[in-house]
Amino acid sequence: MKSWFLAMVMALTLAATVPAHAGDIAFWDKPQYGGNSFNETPPDEAYFEALKATGATWVRLTPTKWKGASRDFLIGSADDYQAIPSGDLAILIKCLDAAQAAGIKVVIVPLNLPGNRWSPQKGIKADDRLWADRKYWQQSAAFWRDLATALKDHPAVVGYNLINEPTPEKGLGLDEQADAETRQAWYAKYQGTTHDLPAFYEQVIAAVRTVDPNTPIMVDGGWYANGWSFSYWPKALSDTKVLYSFHMYEPYEATSGPNIKRKPQLRYPGVETSLGGEKVKWDKTVVERFLTGPFDWANTHGVPVNRMVAGELGCVRVWADCGAYLNDVLDTLNAHGSHWAFYSFREDGWEAMDYELAPDFPAGQFYHLSEQGKTAQIKRDGPLMHIIEAHMKP
Repeated sequence: MKSWFLAMVMALTLAATVPAHAGDIAFWDKPQYGGNSFNETPPDEAYFEALKATGATWVRLTPTKWKGASRDFLIGSADDYQAIPSGDLAILIKCLDAAQAAGIKVVIVPLNLPGNRWSPQKGIKADDRLWADRKYWQQSAAFWRDLATALKDHPAVVGYNLINEPTPEKGLGLDEQADAETRQAWYAKYQGTTHDLPAFYEQVIAAVRTVDPNTPIMVDGGWYANGWSFSYWPKALSDTKVLYSFHMYEPYEATSGPNIKRKPQLRYPGVETSLGGEKVKWDKTVVERFLTGPFDWANTHGVPVNRMVAGELGCVRVWADCGAYLNDVLDTLNAHGSHWAFYSFREDGWEAMDYELAPDFPAGQFYHLSEQGKTAQIKRDGPLMHIIEAHMKP
């Protein structure tokens, strides 16, 4: 055999066997289903293996609640970012190694950014400095550049979700459930200011791309990633490896914790809320109408459906209608061909949206067994998880 021909055969064989770049966008070319991990301690390989057993292929992982070298994990201080603490980074990489070993891909999502400390943490007040001072834009860009430098070649990482549920609209007169025209009028007033979310993303993405040209970047829409928030974006972002993420808890009045204490509870279908300036009674038709919003925006601006992600979705497990709601939401997302991730998987500090637990499993028993180090005794036979698993195999 001629030497040049042998060399060509060997090259082609090697190309066929070498995997794509760890963060290659091709992972997202077909629908991917996963879960969210918002745990207070870093998940181990057994955790990721259990997630994999549900049919999930990816996890949206936040390390923000973990204990690190300084006040804010990975960031050091959200008041003045300087560098990623090396010990924090080592903890994160160990967790990513565990995910890779279990066959789960990871999208990293910090809950904190400089000037935007996550308010649900105990003792933290709402922190909106990021949307008032561009120095925090610069610090956020520096943080993400540094994190991308460290993680760009990790085989588990398939996305950087730049910030969870941003709220640059807060306090500026825009209703969370406003219609598209109202949102667009609001953006026309604030475009180019520190409340301009697409401009913030462009700055951070540019910083990431100086060190990592490959890894996909996930961006949440505004107003807590409300599904209609993209409607005020005049165009898609300039980077071609962007995933656009929205969250689905609407109608929040029914899916969230406070509804459990109502007597009687708000029911689904049938709960009435305001949406786009009108009163609606939520059923599958209204769910479909709401979830069509981000896909209509994507279609208008040339964004393929395989770049749209429902980054979070769910309802409190003890709600009487959680199963019916999950069915309708997941049916709708699968009909669109969307990626999605349920919230949440085995959250160690909060059981309200752990669908492996039966609706009647007492919260007190969960916390008691957890505190005693007896989590293996927690019964994980809840019917809600079966609904999710069934939709992972459409």
